[in-house]
Amino acid sequence: MQLLSAFAIFFIIWWTVLFTVLPFGVRSQVEAEDTILGTERGAPSNSRMKFKLLITTGIAIIIFAIFYYLTIVLGFGIDDFPQFVPDFSKQ
Repeated sequence: MQLLSAFAIFFIIWWTVLFTVLPFGVRSQVEAEDTILGTERGAPSNSRMKFKLLITTGIAIIIFAIFYYLTIVLGFGIDDFPQFVPDFSKQ
C-alpha cells in the first residue's frame, strides 16, 4: 500500500468516526441552563471539540490498524467475502 493510498483510507475512516463521535456528551444550552442571548437555545453549551478530535483520531488509528493487518499482513481482499447477490449471468 502506498503512502497516499494509506492516508486516503485513514482520512475516510477518520471522517466517518468523527460523525459518530460528535453527538456524544452534547448538552444544549437549555439543558445546561446557560442560555446566551442571541443564540439558539438548542445550540451546544460546550462542544469539547479538541477532546472529540483526539478521541476520533485514536479510534481511527485502531480501525486503520485492523484494516491494515487484515488487508496487507493477512492478505484479505474484497474477493474473499462471500457473494450475497446471486450470479444470474451463468444461466
